[in-house]
Amino acid sequence: MKSRLISLLCFASATISSLAAARPNIVFIFTDDHCEQALSAYDPSRMTTPNMDRLAREGMLFNRCYVTNAICGPSRAVILTGKHSHLNGFMTNGNSFNGDQQTFPKLLQKVGYQTAVLGKWHLKTTPQGFDHFQILPGQGAYYNPAMRVMGKDGREVPTKVTGYTSDIITDLTLDWLKEKRDDSKPFMVMCQHKAPHRNWQPGPDYLTWLDDKTIPEPDTLYDDYKGRTSAASEQTMEIKRHLSANDLKLNKPRGLNPEQLEKWNAAYGPKNEAFEKAKATMGEKEIIQWKYQRYVKDYLRCVKSVDDGIGRILDYLDESGLAKNTIVIYSSDQGWYLGEHGWYDKRWMYEESLRTPLLVRWPGAVKAGSRNEDIVSNLDFAETFLDVAGVKVPSDMQGRSIVPLLKSEAPKDWRKSFYYHYYEFPGAHSVARHYGVTNGHHKLIHFYQKEEWELFDLKKDPNEMKSV
Repeated sequence: MKSRLISLLCFASATISSLAAARPNIVFIFTDDHCEQALSAYDPSRMTTPNMDRLAREGMLFNRCYVTNAICGPSRAVILTGKHSHLNGFMTNGNSFNGDQQTFPKLLQKVGYQTAVLGKWHLKTTPQGFDHFQILPGQGAYYNPAMRVMGKDGREVPTKVTGYTSDIITDLTLDWLKEKRDDSKPFMVMCQHKAPHRNWQPGPDYLTWLDDKTIPEPDTLYDDYKGRTSAASEQTMEIKRHLSANDLKLNKPRGLNPEQLEKWNAAYGPKNEAFEKAKATMGEKEIIQWKYQRYVKDYLRCVKSVDDGIGRILDYLDESGLAKNTIVIYSSDQGWYLGEHGWYDKRWMYEESLRTPLLVRWPGAVKAGSRNEDIVSNLDFAETFLDVAGVKVPSDMQGRSIVPLLKSEAPKDWRKSFYYHYYEFPGAHSVARHYGVTNGHHKLIHFYQKEEWELFDLKKDPNEMKSV
């Protein structure tokens, strides 16, 4: 009897170990404010992103991934909880995330996953549901960042790291994968970049990249905001009027060490001197054009460093043999304006900030080079991660797993429309509160504080210039 019991226990233990080994690892690479217009698999007109493109080439690209609330902290809270902002309690960047609530990392931990988050957190409270974290405080710095590190007792330990933040976050992710994780467990790691968030400080390798190029201007750079409600004209996010001297790199940057500052000055000094000499003779349109080129090039330079880091992670996964049982997801917290409507920043339900990139590589499950046209959302990420891991999805999550879409088995009842709600007003950039729905053809937006409405036909008016 005893020997039979021992045999059963050994069999059960072996079965559990086998199941754990079979569960896919999850690598979630995430950026801040990265738009489709700056990812060449979506739009090759401004730059090339060979490593992001590699994910698209070896996996699936989603053409319609929408966010529920296009602002940093709230988007991250939606991803962690699988719930809309009004239910997870994080509606604006002024809120603090309630870490006691259910999140997908906690649920993965319960079934044996080892979890880590490295990079930008932006939720104020201490991360829960992670076996390891090393995160930026708040927005974090682009150079030599302070960081919050998980100590041995689970408490936060402050530290400071020398280098460029995008490179540091990639280094930390690779170090955890190579040295710190438990090889006997499946893992979920969140590699969360600060870039390309404002104020777009490029890394030392790309300070002069694109100097010899002219980035094409969007058709709506000189938008006059007619044909829509008052909201579009009352914002404070215009390239023409609202970019600061720090944004435009006309001031000396803070936080760089002497070696970094020397490279910075060598790159920006001559360009700034040339502008100062020329600006007295430049007209208004020429000033806007100069600002646009300076802003967009710096943004693209930041993206370039992230793309390099993605390549390093993909190379390690391939070389280590982990790739065959690892799903890699790339996305951002929302889209961004690269001069469309004359803007920078995000927040609106208009297409450029509503959409976010989504690329997924999953060997054996996803057909290489495939594209998906269904409406998906950051609301779906939590359920997808749980589904990939074989974890039962809680009934109070509000998204849907995209695993069937990844396997090209779209359910007949997949969503045909999408709901959005932005809350942060009064607030930065003076974007009015609004909610709306879209089905990809039409979009209805309600700016409810002034009882103003907009309706767009996206087929006839893809740039959303005139409400019908």
